[in-house]
Amino acid sequence: MSPRTKPGVTRERVYRFVRERLEQGLPPTVREVQEALGFRAVQTAREHLERLVLDGRLSKRAGKARGYFLPEQHAGLTPPILIPVLGRIQAGDPHSAIEAPEGHIPVQGKASDDLFGLRVQGESMSGAGILPGDVVIVRSQPTAESGDIVVALVDGEATVKTFRMRRRRVELHPENPDFDPISPKSDAFSILGKVVEVRRFLEGKGG
Repeated sequence: MSPRTKPGVTRERVYRFVRERLEQGLPPTVREVQEALGFRAVQTAREHLERLVLDGRLSKRAGKARGYFLPEQHAGLTPPILIPVLGRIQAGDPHSAIEAPEGHIPVQGKASDDLFGLRVQGESMSGAGILPGDVVIVRSQPTAESGDIVVALVDGEATVKTFRMRRRRVELHPENPDFDPISPKSDAFSILGKVVEVRRFLEGKGG
């Protein structure tokens, strides 16, 4: 019979798992902690989490299933909100965004911010650190400053690019020398929103 794992060792594993999830912006539920750590009962996970709260290593918002947070990381911030990941968007030649919801993703913000997520395909924005499979967090707005990364519609198809104004002419620039800028006609162009954050998931698709 193998020796029983010391409670402190197990609790440290719980803390590391929860901290990693929180740093990704994905606060776990008690049941998710139970499943990740292989506990037979959900109560075991709850007891470890409550002890971490008593020790001051975690904090919890009452009445929230995903209410755990890091005290030093979230002090003074509002609780995360869930925003929809609407589908995929091309980072290359314009391509229709697929409005097939993939679920939701937590972000720091306000419900009034009108945020949404899109999963990126293509490599034209790799120089800006936006890679295939990443989720861009977008704030809905019809205008942007030159130099902003935006989600734009060109002839009814969506793309993510760096917005620039050159001699009163709109240009959409890739951040990869293998791709060419796009110079859309004003009557065939509109801005859906500004990219305010990029999320990357190292395991699976995330989101």
